[in-house]
Amino acid sequence: MQRLRRSTPLGFQPPAVGEEEIRAVAETLRSGWLTTGPRAAELERRMRDYLETEHVLALSSGTAALHLSLVALGVGPGDEVITTPITWPATANVIVHTGATPVFADVREDDLNVDPEQVAALVTARTKAILAVDLAGQPCDLDPLLALGLPVVEDAAHAIEARYRGRKVGSIADTTCFSLYATKNVAAGEGGLLATNRDDLADAVGDLRVMRRAHGALYDLPVPGFKANLPDVLAAIALVQLDKVERHAAIRRRQFELYDEAVAELDGIRPLARDERDVHALHLYVVRVDAERAGATRDEYMRALADEGIATSIHFLPVHRLTWYRERFPDQPPLPVAERAGDQILSLPLSPAHGDDDIRDVVEAVHRVHAAFAR
Repeated sequence: MQRLRRSTPLGFQPPAVGEEEIRAVAETLRSGWLTTGPRAAELERRMRDYLETEHVLALSSGTAALHLSLVALGVGPGDEVITTPITWPATANVIVHTGATPVFADVREDDLNVDPEQVAALVTARTKAILAVDLAGQPCDLDPLLALGLPVVEDAAHAIEARYRGRKVGSIADTTCFSLYATKNVAAGEGGLLATNRDDLADAVGDLRVMRRAHGALYDLPVPGFKANLPDVLAAIALVQLDKVERHAAIRRRQFELYDEAVAELDGIRPLARDERDVHALHLYVVRVDAERAGATRDEYMRALADEGIATSIHFLPVHRLTWYRERFPDQPPLPVAERAGDQILSLPLSPAHGDDDIRDVVEAVHRVHAAFAR
């Protein structure tokens, strides 16, 4: 029997935190370590093991990890960095922050990750790096990107549990950058991690993140760095979340199964592809709404679901179509796959904080909305 419409709204991606995280914060406050200290060091150590990599540096955000990766690689004015348009703007913003120029490559139709063939066609003498994204938890196609012989920075904000062709994401690219933002699979509220097997990049980012190297009251300045270190209070939350990562992944896996079963019945609505050769991190459940077959546009579906008490989101609007990038780079050639997808993609609620009944409420609301539009 179908449920009635929800009496209270369902949040899109509430954080799954409990008493363990609260106790960890309280213990950290009592310890006297408010800034970077032993818990940040423990998080780095544990994440090295989890990500199967040589170095992990805890940073103030995933954006900081991306930015310092490019700075450490020597990216600067006059350089170009090839990236994807289907991402949060921070991915492109960090390129601009170095003084370099972002060059947008179109994405693949099935998973909306950057298309390696399109990237290869855009490489010039000015290309200094490739900044790829693991959209929604699906690893980007790293092998053909690495084969181009350029440094690859991987934006794995959605992909902390992912594996690419049997290898752990975080152990493959020159640097891999993770987010600890409130909605992420390991959520500390804010924060980021940078993983690398390159000693030179680990050393460079280590100098860049704290602005100084100290020995007691004495200090030195190896480079004019940035304030990008992770406080122990946030590291304490991340450590508890890491303890829960497999439990939370199992909940999201169940939610994906419920959505897959429901969406299969709906004409004009289909999820992004997930490559069976990889381990998908199941961070976002993204569908594409084909207006002609589904009876309405993505935006109309969003509004109708909001009326049902269901919060949704968009991951992502194409960066090159946003005002600043459109005005700053008016000669950007069309990116037809990304632009079409930008009008179609819709993310459904997904969180370990949701129960099966919450997801069933979403499914039934989507079915009601689809039936109304398909008349």
